[in-house]
Amino acid sequence: MKKIFDFLLALVALCILLLPITIVALLVKITSTGPIVYWSDRVGRNNRIFRMPKFRTMLVGTPAVATHLLLDPRRYLTPIGSFLRKSSLDELPQLWSILCGDMSFVGPRPALFNQQDLIALRTQYGVDQILPGLTGWAQINGRDELPIPEKVKLDVEYLQRRSLAFDIKIIILTFIKVIRKDNVTH
Repeated sequence: MKKIFDFLLALVALCILLLPITIVALLVKITSTGPIVYWSDRVGRNNRIFRMPKFRTMLVGTPAVATHLLLDPRRYLTPIGSFLRKSSLDELPQLWSILCGDMSFVGPRPALFNQQDLIALRTQYGVDQILPGLTGWAQINGRDELPIPEKVKLDVEYLQRRSLAFDIKIIILTFIKVIRKDNVTH
């Protein structure tokens, strides 16, 4: 049921968001050199690595680490990178990952391939058994600001409470958070 829900919602979202996606792609292209989409190696279900697309918000050559680990993340941002991140428009290409079955709309955010502490904790608590999501319970309860143990605690809570109704609640709360730009750094 969840797979069908994700697929149909991703198709509808792509149709509705086609114009904004096109505009963002053009803005990325004309404001910085390099590819429009950045493909990041991420950890999916069963700790399988997959390639996750995002609109590129960082300059070409930026180290492949979590943004909070960069000494001065702002110096790596493209001219529109901060806006794309704060508005979450950089996440729109992940609709492709949902259509391909690598991601879900709701689940734990996919870890970077080199976030060993996060991957190990998620594996220990069985969170690695579910598809990562475009949004999740941890995202609406702290997003970029959460320490890893707290993030995993919320991921486990999601794992235990999973249902279509809970997913819809998380999607609605995510929309509200994005509109308000809550808990967004850079």
